Amino acid sequence: MAKALSIRIGSHSDKGVKSENEDFWGAVIPAEPQLTLKGIVLGIADGMSGSEAGKEASHCCITAFLEDYYSTPDSWSVAKAGQKILSATNSWLHSQGQMRYSSVKGMVSTLSVLIVKSNTAHILHVGDSRIYLWRQNVLEQLTRDHRLWVSDDKSYLNRAMGIEPHLEVDYKSLTVEKNDLFLMTTDGLHDFVDEKALKTLLSGEGELDDLADTLVKTALDNGSDDNVTCQLVRIDDLPRLREDEILRHQGHLPFPPPLEPGVLLDGYRIEAELHASKRTQIYRAFDTLHDRQVILKTPSVLYNDDTHYIEHFLHEEWAGKRINHDNVLKILESDRAKSCLYYVTEFIKGQTLRDWMTDNPKPEIKRVRALIEQVAKGLRAFHRMEMLHQDLKPENIMITNEGIVKIIDFGSVKIAGIAEITPLDHGIQENILGTLNYTAPEYHLGQRGSVKSDLFSLGVICYEMFNGSLPFGDLPEKPNRNNLERLGYIPSIRCNNMVPIWIDGALKKATQLLPQFRYEELSEFLHDLTTPNPQFLKAEDRIPLIERNPLLFWKCSTLIFFVCSVVLALTLLSQR
Repeated sequence: MAKALSIRIGSHSDKGVKSENEDFWGAVIPAEPQLTLKGIVLGIADGMSGSEAGKEASHCCITAFLEDYYSTPDSWSVAKAGQKILSATNSWLHSQGQMRYSSVKGMVSTLSVLIVKSNTAHILHVGDSRIYLWRQNVLEQLTRDHRLWVSDDKSYLNRAMGIEPHLEVDYKSLTVEKNDLFLMTTDGLHDFVDEKALKTLLSGEGELDDLADTLVKTALDNGSDDNVTCQLVRIDDLPRLREDEILRHQGHLPFPPPLEPGVLLDGYRIEAELHASKRTQIYRAFDTLHDRQVILKTPSVLYNDDTHYIEHFLHEEWAGKRINHDNVLKILESDRAKSCLYYVTEFIKGQTLRDWMTDNPKPEIKRVRALIEQVAKGLRAFHRMEMLHQDLKPENIMITNEGIVKIIDFGSVKIAGIAEITPLDHGIQENILGTLNYTAPEYHLGQRGSVKSDLFSLGVICYEMFNGSLPFGDLPEKPNRNNLERLGYIPSIRCNNMVPIWIDGALKKATQLLPQFRYEELSEFLHDLTTPNPQFLKAEDRIPLIERNPLLFWKCSTLIFFVCSVVLALTLLSQR
């Protein structure tokens, strides 16, 4: 059985020579599944001495983070969740400081947060409190002080929570090892205990609470003139988990038997098999408990001993359950015990985008834009959850009979929050999960995907809807840097001269082979599909007339040929 993350914590704080203690610290060790999905959180804060409400500010920083972090989506990375919480807390502190104290120093505090998730430590830091790592008798300061010295004895915080309306946070991550010891301190301690003394004290043995007490006492004995606080965290055990083990919470279930019409499975009566492949089967079923039609998706028995396959099957359900959007297929929560491995989705009456394209070989521009806008809205639902779809194609998009677009496949989705649980970097896929002609080139080159990768796929689909073909033709079966660099974009005018030059400009930018040349956001692409971009209108002058307007080209060519013939005939007659 895989080990769980296990730590020990020790802490101590003293107001020192001050009348009250404006430092604050705290930690949360959650139960499963949050222990695995979100990790352990520890924080330390120091209310600024010159602040009217420094104590309240430090309390707010710690309590807000410890409470809000576990409410963020499991799919979010630590960095995104942390940044969101800190930005919101900073805005509140700054606004309260302005309203209640009419000062930029009304509610100001430093804040250092340590999150241990799986085998990784994540650090978010603002101010001059510190986090150290003590490993194999080597002490390393992991944070940098945001303090500006104006003279040998005078300095001030140039970055802290609550000073400015916009916040810049330092973030870093590192792999942790068993027996690592993290030390979190406020300046009342580390300004009065030098590195040599810290090493000596940390190298000793004993309980962490006793060590924390000794560190605080040492700072006070050395003349500390501030509140003194420290928190110690020792890593006792680390999980040895892979991503598939996180997702395989139902991996013990058997594969389902062959399902024929009329078979009743956990209250779902099978009506018809809609699709079957070597990897999955999709059935239309009737939910007898809720009196509704649903879809059952089951894994293929051919892969019942393939853990990588099972990982991706469960991955699909996990991702889909965390997205609730009108343009994304709804995976239904299970309200009954499962006897085997499958999941249930809403039933959609309609057709795939591929079928729609077949039925509409020359669609109206307005209709294409309306469909693409809905796909983009669905994609944004993935991106807000810090997920990448990675396999967007016409077969994975449904259009209901009411004209609502739904993205229906989750099998290749990359989930940032799950990916960082693994000890290895799964940011670069070993296997390309998408479909050749719709997959962004960076995946074929072994690079990480981004929002721009999904944008590439959307651009290819939009191009195909307008032109009935692909922007680069069929890609080589095994794309590499050499054959990708030889690809050339095919202007829409060669396929469909009804596509305006400015729309083709938007399609070309969305499908650039290098991601840095694509749009930054989906909204920019949508804007250029509806509003002529002057930059693309200028490009019209560089397109040969034979491509822009073949009829005009041949008319002009014929006229020129006729004029030349007349001139030549007159010249010959004059020479006789």
